[in-house]
Amino acid sequence: MTPIRLLVSDVDGTLVTPDKTLTPAALEAGEAIARAGIPFCLVSSRPARGMMELIRALDVRQPCAAFNGGRIFERGGETLEAHSLPKDATAEALDHIAKAGAGAWVFSGDDWLLTDPGGDEVWRERRTVGFEPVQVADLKAARGPVGKIVGVSDDPAVLDRCHASAASALAGRASVCRSQSYYLDFTHPAADKGYAVTALARRLGVPLEATAVIGDMDNDLPMFAVAGFSVAMGQASDQVKSAAHAVTASNSEDGFARAIHELILPRAVTV
Repeated sequence: MTPIRLLVSDVDGTLVTPDKTLTPAALEAGEAIARAGIPFCLVSSRPARGMMELIRALDVRQPCAAFNGGRIFERGGETLEAHSLPKDATAEALDHIAKAGAGAWVFSGDDWLLTDPGGDEVWRERRTVGFEPVQVADLKAARGPVGKIVGVSDDPAVLDRCHASAASALAGRASVCRSQSYYLDFTHPAADKGYAVTALARRLGVPLEATAVIGDMDNDLPMFAVAGFSVAMGQASDQVKSAAHAVTASNSEDGFARAIHELILPRAVTV
């Protein structure tokens, strides 16, 4: 295979543990990537604001991607490009979520908007992104560009039904994908992680065949499809594992760090 010249990693389920922390081994692996001279980028369904603590901790120097590729930004937070949901798709997505009986969140600008601060998974998202939501009366009245809508439910079957109906109805107007069993993400139709990796590699002047990616969920499959080398986490589904070139340990077993030392660096171009 072509030697690796760029690494792009998913965040939740990959880079961090199930309780959303960076282990000492993950931090050391980030340092090892830097010592090898390999550009390192993060891509996540999180908003950019919710990625900053990790970017600082790992001293990531390259652009990163939020909202599954809906926003490409510099390490200081400056937007390089953004793709927002059209207004009609925003309203229709919220209708599908409500009909399915799930909760809904809207990420507009740097704000996380919701109507029920006591709803499913709010506690988890608060811990994940590191900032507080803004309670509003009507999500459809949100001002500003919408980077992502999330359907939320503790019952995966509810989101299964929502996914099936919404993906068909919004085809060509929104990308609809699971980022966790309890989250269903709606983003701009061009905003998936395959686009994110392509945009990041282009900005850094690295061909896709020399780009490696690491992830664990269905929304990581588009980046597996475009990258020269892909690694699935050990807790990933069989579908995700079968789409990857290699499989590492789970995110509760320092799978990210093991992937760096066992799979990425031995295949990397070092400087």
